[in-house]
Amino acid sequence: MSLSLQYLIREPKTIKDKNPLLILLHGYGSNEEDLFSFASELPEDCYVVSARAPHDMMYDSYAWYAINFTADATKFSDIPQAIESRELIANFIDELTSKYPIDQDKTVLIGFSQGAILSYAVALSYPKKVNKIVALSGYFNPEIVVDTFLDNPDIQNVKVFASHGSVDQVIPVEWARISSAKIKDFGIDIVYKEYPVGHGVAPQNFFDFKKWIETYL
Repeated sequence: MSLSLQYLIREPKTIKDKNPLLILLHGYGSNEEDLFSFASELPEDCYVVSARAPHDMMYDSYAWYAINFTADATKFSDIPQAIESRELIANFIDELTSKYPIDQDKTVLIGFSQGAILSYAVALSYPKKVNKIVALSGYFNPEIVVDTFLDNPDIQNVKVFASHGSVDQVIPVEWARISSAKIKDFGIDIVYKEYPVGHGVAPQNFFDFKKWIETYL
Protein backbone atom coordinates (compact mmCIF):
# COMPACT_ATOMS: atom_id res chain seq x y z
CA MET A 1 0.00 0.00 0.00
CA SER A 2 1.56 3.27 -1.17
CA LEU A 3 0.98 6.23 1.15
CA SER A 4 0.65 9.88 0.13
CA LEU A 5 3.90 10.93 1.84
CA GLN A 6 7.27 9.20 1.80
CA TYR A 7 8.40 8.23 5.28
CA LEU A 8 10.77 6.32 7.53
CA ILE A 9 9.36 4.10 10.25
CA ARG A 10 10.59 2.55 13.48
CA GLU A 11 8.16 -0.10 14.60
CA PRO A 12 7.40 -0.78 18.29
CA LYS A 13 9.53 -3.29 20.16
CA THR A 14 6.31 -5.14 20.99
CA ILE A 15 3.40 -4.85 18.57
CA LYS A 16 0.08 -4.92 20.44
CA ASP A 17 -3.52 -4.77 19.24
CA LYS A 18 -2.99 -1.00 19.16
CA ASN A 19 0.19 1.02 19.65
CA PRO A 20 0.72 4.77 20.05
CA LEU A 21 1.92 6.73 17.01
CA LEU A 22 4.49 9.53 16.98
CA ILE A 23 4.75 11.43 13.68
CA LEU A 24 7.83 13.58 13.06
CA LEU A 25 7.50 16.60 10.74
CA HIS A 26 10.78 18.20 9.70
CA GLY A 27 11.48 21.85 8.98
CA TYR A 28 11.94 23.86 5.79
CA GLY A 29 14.81 22.65 3.61
CA SER A 30 15.36 19.42 5.54
CA ASN A 31 14.15 15.84 5.03
CA GLU A 32 12.70 12.84 6.85
CA GLU A 33 16.10 11.65 8.09
CA ASP A 34 16.63 14.76 10.23
CA LEU A 35 14.18 14.22 13.11
CA PHE A 36 14.35 10.43 12.65
CA SER A 37 17.60 10.66 14.62
CA PHE A 38 15.30 10.99 17.69
CA ALA A 39 13.60 7.67 16.96
CA SER A 40 15.89 5.36 18.93
CA GLU A 41 15.41 7.51 22.05
CA LEU A 42 11.62 7.74 21.86
CA PRO A 43 9.30 5.34 23.77
CA GLU A 44 9.83 1.84 22.40
CA ASP A 45 6.15 0.82 22.42
CA CYS A 46 5.34 3.46 19.75
CA TYR A 47 5.34 3.54 16.00
CA VAL A 48 7.69 6.39 15.12
CA VAL A 49 7.10 7.75 11.61
CA SER A 50 9.14 10.54 10.06
CA ALA A 51 7.43 12.06 7.01
CA ARG A 52 9.02 13.81 4.05
CA ALA A 53 7.49 17.13 2.99
CA PRO A 54 6.03 17.14 -0.54
CA HIS A 55 7.89 20.05 -2.18
CA ASP A 56 11.33 19.12 -3.55
CA MET A 57 13.91 21.90 -3.19
CA MET A 58 16.66 19.72 -4.72
CA TYR A 59 19.78 18.33 -3.01
CA ASP A 60 17.69 16.19 -0.64
CA SER A 61 15.89 19.24 0.76
CA TYR A 62 12.11 19.48 1.05
CA ALA A 63 9.50 21.97 2.24
CA TRP A 64 5.90 21.78 3.41
CA TYR A 65 5.28 25.10 1.65
CA ALA A 66 7.29 27.80 -0.08
CA ILE A 67 8.72 30.77 1.75
CA ASN A 68 9.08 33.73 -0.59
CA PHE A 69 10.71 37.14 -0.33
CA THR A 70 9.45 40.47 -1.66
CA ALA A 71 11.73 43.08 -3.24
CA ASP A 72 12.33 44.68 0.17
CA ALA A 73 13.34 41.27 1.62
CA THR A 74 10.08 40.78 3.54
CA LYS A 75 9.44 37.07 4.07
CA PHE A 76 6.01 35.52 3.52
CA SER A 77 4.54 32.02 3.43
CA ASP A 78 2.65 30.39 0.56
CA ILE A 79 -0.64 29.91 2.41
CA PRO A 80 -2.41 27.75 -0.25
CA GLN A 81 0.57 25.35 -0.25
CA ALA A 82 0.55 25.27 3.56
CA ILE A 83 -3.15 24.37 3.57
CA GLU A 84 -2.50 21.62 1.00
CA SER A 85 0.20 20.21 3.27
CA ARG A 86 -2.15 20.39 6.25
CA GLU A 87 -4.60 18.21 4.32
CA LEU A 88 -1.83 15.86 3.17
CA ILE A 89 -0.72 15.29 6.76
CA ALA A 90 -4.30 14.76 7.97
CA ASN A 91 -4.83 12.19 5.18
CA PHE A 92 -1.44 10.59 5.95
CA ILE A 93 -2.57 9.99 9.55
CA ASP A 94 -5.65 8.14 8.24
CA GLU A 95 -3.47 6.07 5.91
CA LEU A 96 -1.11 5.09 8.72
CA THR A 97 -3.96 4.06 11.02
CA SER A 98 -5.36 1.90 8.21
CA LYS A 99 -2.02 0.23 7.52
CA TYR A 100 -0.72 -0.32 11.06
CA PRO A 101 -2.40 -1.29 14.37
CA ILE A 102 -2.41 2.24 15.80
CA ASP A 103 -4.22 3.63 18.82
CA GLN A 104 -5.98 6.67 17.35
CA ASP A 105 -6.36 8.17 20.83
CA LYS A 106 -2.58 8.18 21.22
CA THR A 107 -1.31 9.94 18.12
CA VAL A 108 1.22 12.73 18.66
CA LEU A 109 2.62 15.14 16.07
CA ILE A 110 6.19 16.28 16.76
CA GLY A 111 7.10 19.15 14.45
CA PHE A 112 10.18 21.33 14.11
CA SER A 113 9.95 24.86 12.67
CA GLN A 114 7.70 24.60 9.58
CA GLY A 115 6.70 21.15 10.84
CA ALA A 116 5.64 22.72 14.14
CA ILE A 117 3.51 25.32 12.34
CA LEU A 118 1.77 22.49 10.46
CA SER A 119 1.35 20.49 13.69
CA TYR A 120 -0.66 23.35 15.20
CA ALA A 121 -2.72 23.59 11.99
CA VAL A 122 -3.55 19.87 11.82
CA ALA A 123 -4.43 19.51 15.51
CA LEU A 124 -6.65 22.59 15.66
CA SER A 125 -8.33 21.76 12.34
CA TYR A 126 -8.83 18.05 13.14
CA PRO A 127 -8.67 17.58 16.93
CA LYS A 128 -10.40 14.18 16.75
CA LYS A 129 -7.63 12.92 14.49
CA VAL A 130 -4.74 14.18 16.61
CA ASN A 131 -5.00 16.05 19.89
CA LYS A 132 -1.42 16.08 21.16
CA ILE A 133 1.41 18.01 19.57
CA VAL A 134 5.00 18.93 20.29
CA ALA A 135 5.77 22.24 18.56
CA LEU A 136 9.54 22.83 18.46
CA SER A 137 10.81 26.24 17.30
CA GLY A 138 7.58 27.13 15.50
CA TYR A 139 4.46 29.23 15.98
CA PHE A 140 0.70 29.21 15.50
CA ASN A 141 -0.42 30.63 12.13
CA PRO A 142 -4.22 31.21 12.10
CA GLU A 143 -4.21 31.55 8.29
CA ILE A 144 -3.67 27.81 7.80
CA VAL A 145 -6.24 26.50 10.29
CA VAL A 146 -9.82 25.77 9.20
CA ASP A 147 -11.96 28.90 9.68
CA THR A 148 -14.42 27.26 12.08
CA PHE A 149 -11.87 25.68 14.43
CA LEU A 150 -12.97 27.72 17.46
CA ASP A 151 -16.51 26.34 17.06
CA ASN A 152 -15.29 22.76 17.46
CA PRO A 153 -15.66 21.65 21.11
CA ASP A 154 -13.04 18.95 20.54
CA ILE A 155 -10.25 21.55 20.50
CA GLN A 156 -10.59 21.63 24.29
CA ASN A 157 -9.04 18.14 24.28
CA VAL A 158 -5.90 19.32 22.45
CA LYS A 159 -2.70 19.34 24.52
CA VAL A 160 0.46 21.15 23.44
CA PHE A 161 4.11 21.10 24.41
CA ALA A 162 5.76 24.11 22.77
CA SER A 163 9.38 25.17 23.04
CA HIS A 164 11.70 27.73 21.52
CA GLY A 165 15.30 28.86 21.59
CA SER A 166 15.63 32.18 23.39
CA VAL A 167 18.18 33.34 20.78
CA ASP A 168 16.48 31.84 17.71
CA GLN A 169 17.72 33.76 14.66
CA VAL A 170 15.23 32.20 12.21
CA ILE A 171 11.85 32.46 13.99
CA PRO A 172 11.86 35.16 16.70
CA VAL A 173 11.14 33.86 20.19
CA GLU A 174 8.51 36.60 20.54
CA TRP A 175 6.39 34.83 17.90
CA ALA A 176 6.40 31.66 20.03
CA ARG A 177 5.49 33.63 23.16
CA ILE A 178 2.55 35.29 21.39
CA SER A 179 1.44 31.89 20.02
CA SER A 180 1.58 30.33 23.48
CA ALA A 181 -0.62 33.10 24.89
CA LYS A 182 -3.14 32.70 22.03
CA ILE A 183 -3.32 28.92 22.48
CA LYS A 184 -3.94 29.45 26.20
CA ASP A 185 -6.71 31.95 25.36
CA PHE A 186 -8.43 29.23 23.31
CA GLY A 187 -8.72 27.20 26.53
CA ILE A 188 -6.11 24.69 25.36
CA ASP A 189 -3.68 23.04 27.76
CA ILE A 190 -0.19 24.20 26.75
CA VAL A 191 3.24 23.76 28.34
CA TYR A 192 5.66 26.38 27.00
CA LYS A 193 9.41 26.33 27.62
CA GLU A 194 12.44 28.26 26.38
CA TYR A 195 16.05 27.12 26.15
CA PRO A 196 19.25 29.18 25.68
CA VAL A 197 19.84 28.04 22.07
CA GLY A 198 19.20 29.26 18.52
CA HIS A 199 17.02 27.51 15.93
CA GLY A 200 17.48 23.98 17.19
CA VAL A 201 16.60 21.42 19.86
CA ALA A 202 18.71 21.43 23.02
CA PRO A 203 19.30 18.10 24.83
CA GLN A 204 17.24 19.34 27.80
CA ASN A 205 14.44 20.27 25.38
CA PHE A 206 14.40 16.72 24.01
CA PHE A 207 14.33 15.26 27.53
CA ASP A 208 11.45 17.57 28.52
CA PHE A 209 9.20 16.86 25.54
CA LYS A 210 9.90 13.11 25.75
CA LYS A 211 8.82 13.16 29.39
CA TRP A 212 5.70 15.14 28.42
CA ILE A 213 4.81 12.57 25.72
CA GLU A 214 5.26 9.68 28.13
CA THR A 215 2.59 11.10 30.47
CA TYR A 216 -0.02 10.54 27.72
CA LEU A 217 1.02 7.11 26.41
